[in-house]
Amino acid sequence: MTIAVVVLILVIVAIVAVFAWRPLRCALISGPLMRRIGRRLPPLGETERIALDAGTVGWEGELFSGAPCWRRLLDFPVRPLSAEEQTFLDGPVNALCGMLDDDRIEREGDLPPEVWGSLRRERFFGMVIPKQYGGLGFSAAAHSEVVMRLASRSLTAAVTVMVPNSLGPAELLLAYGTDAQKSHYLPRLACGEEIPCFALTEPQAGSDAANGRARGVVCRGTWLGQEVLGMRLTFRKRYITLAPVATVIGLAFRLYDPEHLLGGAEDRGITCALLPREVAGLRIGRRHDPMGAAFQNGPIEGEDVFVPLDAIIGGVAQAGNGWRMLMEALAAGRGISLPSVAVGAAELATTAAAAYATVREQFGLPIGRFEGVRARLSRLAGLTWIMEAGRRLTVAAIDAGGRPAVATAIAKAYLTENMRLAINDGMDVLAGVAIMRGPANVLAHAYQGAPITITVEGANILTRSLIVFGQGALRCHPFLRVETEAAAKGDVAAFDRALFGHLRHMGGNAFRLLLPVLIRLPADAGQEANHYRALNRLSAAFALIGDLTLAGLGGVLKRREHISGRLADALAWLYLASAALKRFHDTGKPAAMRPALDWGLTHALHEAEDALAGVLANLPRRGGLPIAAGVVRLLAFPFGRRHPAPDDRSAEALADTLLAEDGAMRAGLGQHLFMPPPDEPGLGRLLAAAAEAAAVAPLRAKLRKPLNRETVVVLADAALAEGRISAEEHRRLLAAEACREAAVEVDAFPAGGNSEGSVAGADPHP
Repeated sequence: MTIAVVVLILVIVAIVAVFAWRPLRCALISGPLMRRIGRRLPPLGETERIALDAGTVGWEGELFSGAPCWRRLLDFPVRPLSAEEQTFLDGPVNALCGMLDDDRIEREGDLPPEVWGSLRRERFFGMVIPKQYGGLGFSAAAHSEVVMRLASRSLTAAVTVMVPNSLGPAELLLAYGTDAQKSHYLPRLACGEEIPCFALTEPQAGSDAANGRARGVVCRGTWLGQEVLGMRLTFRKRYITLAPVATVIGLAFRLYDPEHLLGGAEDRGITCALLPREVAGLRIGRRHDPMGAAFQNGPIEGEDVFVPLDAIIGGVAQAGNGWRMLMEALAAGRGISLPSVAVGAAELATTAAAAYATVREQFGLPIGRFEGVRARLSRLAGLTWIMEAGRRLTVAAIDAGGRPAVATAIAKAYLTENMRLAINDGMDVLAGVAIMRGPANVLAHAYQGAPITITVEGANILTRSLIVFGQGALRCHPFLRVETEAAAKGDVAAFDRALFGHLRHMGGNAFRLLLPVLIRLPADAGQEANHYRALNRLSAAFALIGDLTLAGLGGVLKRREHISGRLADALAWLYLASAALKRFHDTGKPAAMRPALDWGLTHALHEAEDALAGVLANLPRRGGLPIAAGVVRLLAFPFGRRHPAPDDRSAEALADTLLAEDGAMRAGLGQHLFMPPPDEPGLGRLLAAAAEAAAVAPLRAKLRKPLNRETVVVLADAALAEGRISAEEHRRLLAAEACREAAVEVDAFPAGGNSEGSVAGADPHP
């Protein structure tokens, strides 16, 4: 044996010993690495820690693993509506929708008194309040369905209903309130005797809500004629929905106890309390004007407002626990309200655009025959399908008892962003009809409201840049948070276990990228097998690229929002694609919806791959990071990009199915809408005209001549005279033509007037 061989053996033995013997490994590898990483990591603040602890992890954790278990997703139960919930949807909700005239609501600046009466009488404000307190006790699924249907009819009505059932006093009382508070407030909130709002946002604290300036000081004062221990509050809040009409105000503020009347620290932390509207020093009632939408929204201010300590939600024991309350409530509520509005608006845009493309004719053809219009229609249909799938999965996770903070952030940000795109596409198809305001306009109010949904409950820019991946990595990654906390504590043993688990995790994902054929697919994957394979591969690529980015940038990633935003995009589109596959599976793989599934999955895979490629292309070029990025790029994209955007063939197939006479896809993509009566200006007349057009299509074929040269009426008269059609067929053709012309009419007003003087929807040919 030569000396070289002996040396080689000794080197191998030494390396094996270092990695196999934990004390030596900790001393030589893990300990130094932990200290180096610890210096690079920013300290985790208390508010960040609370936010991370507030939520649970669901399917998004599987995507972070790089090896998603599809059986777990496909077998995850989606709670159907109960008979009672369905009855409420078909009864009081439809009755309310029938009362809503969105044009009148906007002109008058509020819901009519009869609508407010119905909201109170039918207990719309108490959907999340249990029956024992006089509420309806509905599931998250029912709450979401109600908001979707209302949103398809009136944004103002949807917002007015969703706010009391979302982040606000009722939800916080249910989770944290004392028995006395629950017994006093919840029955009054359920029946609408009390109208709630919650005041969080301030002029200097929007997205950075934890650093608000509202403050309360523990002191003694007079309440109802008696001296009690209480708080003196000073605050300025704005953008508070329902504030102008609210009778009970939830307030977030930082509580101080300078005289130590409660004992303990002077700064007690963020606290939540309930204030009656009539309390001295409260200024409330003025309104903001959010993009012309008529829902009640305005500022609330207070100076030296004194209330007793039992105004704190949960009593004195919950003083300082307000941030946790808000984060836990937001972790669930953010996934219901605005995603439901987004899907309702997308379904409205898709339904209206498909009907208009059938009814509106130019150059002798329905505009749905033109490829430019069909491109918009296909994107509308594909986005609406995948958006509803994402909403459905997220709400199911909430109904299962979870608070999936990352999934709800994805649902809120990406569904509202795609809603904006869907509404714009609908506006493009309806063209001039969409921009002339009045009772006949179907999309104007949804278009006005889109920026509102994108801004509130966490602005989408912030959510994408900082929450989805930034918090998602710490929540969902199997090892990252353990490593971070171990480094902060100096716990070498814990760091060592997590580090080498993390390395095995990275190696597993690299192996899956090298040999993707070894990854198991669901037994019933069927025709969707290629979609599952692509998602498996992109999930492994996302996990490995995410690990590379975290290792290369460390705490700096928090400030590299271009990169964290792209990682958020990848995760979000993987989540939505997974949800689409589950929806297709759960609904029995309907043939009518396959073009929407294929377009939606192709789009989602393209967006996810594009985001991951963008991360690799924009990593800093320093140290060994470019080399590592090159290796990962070779693993993730060995033959270049694999997922182009949907092609013309898939767009055409989707448009054909959307416009097909059987209407199966239109019914599926508009299943949550309120369908107005056929004589109602706007959507009612548009849908009636589309149905009439489909019914007389075979008769119009008998007219033979191009329809752009002579009107249908003239051609029908000629066909009747020549005996090519019967008198009954002639009558049907003329009735359908009158219906079509009425459906494409726009509103007009007296000169110098406004929509109050509209002759909207009047028969243009009386």
